[in-house]
Amino acid sequence: MRLSVVRAVSVRLAASFLALAAVPAFAGDAANFAALGFSADGRYLAYEEFGVQDGSGFPYSNIFILDVAEDKWAGGSPFRVLLEDEQPGLATVRAKSAEAAAAAIAKLQISEPAVIEAMNGDGEVGHDGSSIGFGARGFGMDPPPNPVTLRIESFESTSTVPCVESFGFPPPVGFALTLEADGKSTELHRDKSVPASRNCTVAYRPFGIVAPVNWSWNQRTPVAIISVFSQGFEGPDRRFIAVPVPGVQ
Repeated sequence: MRLSVVRAVSVRLAASFLALAAVPAFAGDAANFAALGFSADGRYLAYEEFGVQDGSGFPYSNIFILDVAEDKWAGGSPFRVLLEDEQPGLATVRAKSAEAAAAAIAKLQISEPAVIEAMNGDGEVGHDGSSIGFGARGFGMDPPPNPVTLRIESFESTSTVPCVESFGFPPPVGFALTLEADGKSTELHRDKSVPASRNCTVAYRPFGIVAPVNWSWNQRTPVAIISVFSQGFEGPDRRFIAVPVPGVQ
């Protein structure tokens, strides 16, 4: 068994986020998601994507630390671990990535829970995958008092990855993200090109909204978790990106 740990610092442009029409049926590598926590001031979010590679069958785990205020990676993340052996399983590879990220998580004081405020789960039926709605929690069983909606628009784009020229894939897909609140629509982001880190993208889907506990009362920023689907060995592979959603209370 050979352990490969890659540590890379990546200052992301806001170009690292969102889009989808309808995701086709696939048998590729669909990563799982785990929210690892926020710092007490809500500045940093740690999250993990993990799974088993299609084709090789090797387990992997990648831990990211997002600077929510600056919208960039922090603490030397991402921390990527791939075990080039089918036998160890997810528990082993996740323990290895947690060990790799432990010092950064401790230094940035990421110790508070990350709560799930909304989710488009993999087993949900009847959702078109183009939007997600959420809001600050109501009292008791009351609905959120100030709900908002994030909508994704996808479109053909360009990338430094030679998706068409070298691989014969369709052009990569970019996205635009719009926030709908109080009867108004505000475009938060529109891709100029697709970052190479996303590979040859085919679609995007809003997966969930995570936030610090009592985020609205404490004026913290929630974070949208977005599924990114790209060309894979056995079908579209899923990974995750995270985008802060400022100004929502």
